[in-house]
Amino acid sequence: MTGRWRVGLGYDIHPLVEGRQLVLGGIAIAYERGLAGHSDADVLIHSLCDALLGAAALGDLGRHFPDTDPRYKDISSGELLRSVAAMVGQRGFRIENVDATIVAEEPRLAPFIEAMRNHLAEILNLAPEQISIKAKTHEGLDAVGRGDAIAAYAVCLLEHVGGGTL
Repeated sequence: MTGRWRVGLGYDIHPLVEGRQLVLGGIAIAYERGLAGHSDADVLIHSLCDALLGAAALGDLGRHFPDTDPRYKDISSGELLRSVAAMVGQRGFRIENVDATIVAEEPRLAPFIEAMRNHLAEILNLAPEQISIKAKTHEGLDAVGRGDAIAAYAVCLLEHVGGGTL
């Protein structure tokens, strides 16, 4: 093992479609469209999973939970995050903090940020103060800016606290 600290970066994007519930950070948000995907398509949690997996050098979400596997059809991304956190812990890492940005033109997400932080803190066994979530728009640019998709970026800091296998 080289280095006590590890940083991971995650990104995800899904198109908005009719007939799906919008779920971000594990929170259901009333909106006329939701995100298309094999699971619940929660881009915030997916980007966070990739950040954690990347920091621990464990690949990406698709490697562990392929969208070709029927076991993951419509699964709550919170369950995927629980599994990812367990994998990271088994490698001897402790999550120090996470920071994420959701990029969406609509709906307005500010009223849901605290609920997302609290939900993610519960899943990851962290204090809400260890989780930062921001919401931004794309100012009308690209698919996100046109309101056709929602994207998310996440970064995390892990500390190797011993044990685990690399």
